[in-house]
Amino acid sequence: MMEPSKLLEFVMQTLDGISRNKAKSILAHGGVTVDGHIQTHVDYPLDLGCVVQIRRQARPSFTRNPYYNIVYEDQWVVVVDKQQGVLSMPVGAGSLNMKTLLDRHFTETHQRCKAHVVHRLDARTSGLMLFAKSIDVQQQMIADWRNTIIDRRYVAVVEGVMEEPQGRIESWLHDTESMFVVSSPVDDGGKWAATEWELVEQAEQRSLLFLHLITGRKNQIRVHMANMGHPVVGDGKYGHQDNPGSRMCLHAFRLAFYHPVTGEPLYFETPIPRFFGTALHTVQ
Repeated sequence: MMEPSKLLEFVMQTLDGISRNKAKSILAHGGVTVDGHIQTHVDYPLDLGCVVQIRRQARPSFTRNPYYNIVYEDQWVVVVDKQQGVLSMPVGAGSLNMKTLLDRHFTETHQRCKAHVVHRLDARTSGLMLFAKSIDVQQQMIADWRNTIIDRRYVAVVEGVMEEPQGRIESWLHDTESMFVVSSPVDDGGKWAATEWELVEQAEQRSLLFLHLITGRKNQIRVHMANMGHPVVGDGKYGHQDNPGSRMCLHAFRLAFYHPVTGEPLYFETPIPRFFGTALHTVQ
């Protein structure tokens, strides 16, 4: 029999009898490595001779810094895995934010540069962020953002049982004076936004989803999921706050982009935070 060429197929065949959703869940929780690297992409292509390891239990998490991990760094860019509760940029004196933390890292490692944000995450959203080490590189990447970014995906625990295994939501979003993002099904002068979602694991009262941003608007995922009647667990602004641990279950787990200098495609993924499994199955 021909060996499966995609990672999800390989996991399902190796763990004979496992369901497709269970195999997706193992991948999503960082339970599979390919040649020593965690891989969560269901369609990841397997080459002849590569080594795949599968763990049914989630891989234990580790943090070198309480606020972030550096997952990639060179002389031009740095990619970090940000913890929830950390802002992207300074907001007032003394705010906990990634730019200040990275500037401190550069000073401590004797680098003559500053962090320049290329894209942002909400303070309560964890996951992968990209920073440039110069204004020139930052402006280059922002100016050609559509051609620079290959893929950005999130994982979320949302309230309720999904009616379909996958879907897409579109609307127009705009800010109110109270800093609240509102959505309209018709063009009312806001910015068009589109989000694709896919069900990974279904519990009795909550769902684990992968989400793909077609556009990257402020609070887009949170607003779109709330509009569908499935707000992100722990989102007190657009949904509810009744989740254990009092954190919002939204994580930017995949980031892929073309390097601004070398042109090389770079792919980064992080496993789903272990807390998401607790939030998925625990409703208070």
